[in-house]
Amino acid sequence: MKGAQILIELLKKEGVTTIFGYPGGSVIDIYDALYQAPEIKHILVRHEQAAAHAADGYARTTGKVGICMATSGPGSTNLVTGLANAYMDSIPIIAITGQVGTRLIGKDAFQEADTTGITMPITKHNFLIKSIHELPLIVREAFLIASTGRPGPILIDIPKDVQTAEVDFNYPEKFEIPGYKPTYRGHINQINMTAQAIKEAKKPLLYVGGGVIASGASDILLEFAEKTDIPVTYTLMAKGAIPEDHRLSLGWLGMHGSYHANKAIMNCDLLIAVGTRFDDRVTGNTATFANRAKIVHIDIDPAEIGKNVKIQIPIVGDARNILNELNKRTETKKHDEWLQTIEKWKKEYTPKPSANNELVAQTIIESVYRATQGDAILVTDVGQHQMWAAKHFLCHQPRKWASSGGLGTMGFGLPAAIGAQVGNPDQTVVLFSGDGSIMMKIQELVTAVNNCLPLKIFVLNNNYLGMVRQWQECFFDCRYSSTHIINPDLANLAQAFGAEGIPVQNQEELDKAIQRALEVKDHPVLVDCRISKETNVYPFVPPGKSLDEMILE
Repeated sequence: MKGAQILIELLKKEGVTTIFGYPGGSVIDIYDALYQAPEIKHILVRHEQAAAHAADGYARTTGKVGICMATSGPGSTNLVTGLANAYMDSIPIIAITGQVGTRLIGKDAFQEADTTGITMPITKHNFLIKSIHELPLIVREAFLIASTGRPGPILIDIPKDVQTAEVDFNYPEKFEIPGYKPTYRGHINQINMTAQAIKEAKKPLLYVGGGVIASGASDILLEFAEKTDIPVTYTLMAKGAIPEDHRLSLGWLGMHGSYHANKAIMNCDLLIAVGTRFDDRVTGNTATFANRAKIVHIDIDPAEIGKNVKIQIPIVGDARNILNELNKRTETKKHDEWLQTIEKWKKEYTPKPSANNELVAQTIIESVYRATQGDAILVTDVGQHQMWAAKHFLCHQPRKWASSGGLGTMGFGLPAAIGAQVGNPDQTVVLFSGDGSIMMKIQELVTAVNNCLPLKIFVLNNNYLGMVRQWQECFFDCRYSSTHIINPDLANLAQAFGAEGIPVQNQEELDKAIQRALEVKDHPVLVDCRISKETNVYPFVPPGKSLDEMILE
């Protein structure tokens, strides 16, 4: 078999059913082999970055490894932002790129780029295949590395002559990677120390991140939290790890998190961090973060423990395994006084939308949430709308939320929603975007139209780059430098792409648009919501400040 045919056979063996990609000269042989493999559906995007984001959205919402493919040179470099995004959020995707023939590597051949060199800092691992004999084992290794331990993106760079070379194909049933041995079982002494700390704590708090979703630990997290009566706050990556309407759920924390979650962090006496990396948007000033608490950090990546915050009890291992062990070693408890204090904080501050006649983002999002009864996969772009969506559209299950966290990538939303819809064809996929973000990858509406994807797209349109404008208002005396934007008519633009576009300016029009969007089953609907121009996201912790220095209005 040719190398290109072997690659397709290996993908089928790994259970791959979908590839997001864009063809070119250095992958034309792979596309020829793909043409003869009807078991694998190829989604033709309109820009390679969108292929990476679509694979990312697919992976986040299905739990499977997402696959994207691009040609050499500009094709592979266009994947870079998507790979960096997946790397920051620990998302398992595999990028397959073409490369010039092995004899041309390093000679500045047409459409040559040092793809492995460029992507080394933003992938969990990458491979340049120099011989067809390496291909089967490397593909198997790539899937194992991407999906085990701390998940992450892998890139496989395949020169053109490797794709066309021929060899007898033998599938490597058994293999191992020397030196790659993720720790799954936590040290029993550390687990026992944590159980004792829970027994002694008066004001414990669980702080969970995307590792809980990745390890499939949501059910055991809920069981453990209910047994020990410990409230739970979480990062954006862990939205849905616990039902957000649960009595122990405090919402998410940090720069734009909930007031009471941040208050709880600053006043707890035991903080149990699970599958999270103490990101600066969560901690604020690390010198004051949870400075009254003993901190336990549970993470499968030992490099994260102690990296940003001093830890008293480190536990390296898989979140599900360790929470299960903790659950066995803890007794049923009640923390009525602590929970009552948190309830008081909840009543102290509730952000209120503007009291004028214009549509406001919070009301739009709540209206969509009620109409879907919360039973939808929620995807967002990046900006103010992302924060509002996270606050006002509750998730009750894991893998119902896809948003760019660590990299904060504008343009992520539309291709990620495409990936989510392809991976979950029977579910409703809702995308909230801003008038800045949507234009970053607006061409992917064609991808959604051509694949008959019924995306429900709500653009919160205020003619500003809203989050940057908010910072300019707060810290630069309202000098709105390059943040006022004028876009085409988005509803008409959607129509031009073959989608359905609906402009709305009041609640009555919004209600009709939501109803229409939810009725449509065979094409995307874009609802252009004209909102208040200078509404801000509150509360807001200024960069570098402590979580108890929130700006409330």
